[in-house]
Amino acid sequence: MKRIVVGVSGASGIPIAIRVLEGLKAATDVYSCLVMTKGAEMTLESESDMTLEEFTALADETFDLDNIGASIASGTYKTAGMIVVPCSMKTLAGIHSGFSQNLLLRAADVTLKERRKLVLVARETPLSAIHLRNMAELSQDGAIILPPMMTYYQQPKTLDDMTKHIAGKILDIFDIDMPDFNRWT
Repeated sequence: MKRIVVGVSGASGIPIAIRVLEGLKAATDVYSCLVMTKGAEMTLESESDMTLEEFTALADETFDLDNIGASIASGTYKTAGMIVVPCSMKTLAGIHSGFSQNLLLRAADVTLKERRKLVLVARETPLSAIHLRNMAELSQDGAIILPPMMTYYQQPKTLDDMTKHIAGKILDIFDIDMPDFNRWT
């Protein structure tokens, strides 16, 4: 069973995080490890009807943000990688600088140093030169920058269709098939 760490920061995009966690839960060979920032908890409240308990129940295991000694903070804890969805520019800057102030940042730091897949679903618009520089340098360091860009070739009918498509692209990086993911043919 492969373990995937999911970090959720305070940027807008909780519906994408929900779909990613649902996709991981549906995969029979995946164990999901969730860590959330306080900002993510506030965003959950404003972008979803889910309670914090319902949201965290989508993961197999949830970690306290302040528990720097948790298993996901160590390179010896084997994972397939980490997804930060959504990834605020504050969180992205923390990862970029190696500022492991909390468990989410430390887990991302470990993912990079161990050369595992790190997918950052960067949420901001417009982007400043600082944001772009941080993303470019993280990409050079091995991170995958995956902003949730809208696509139309799958002819979405609803916002949820677009959300599921982005979640499918995220999970595809880990070879996890999202139900109803429309590929270009």
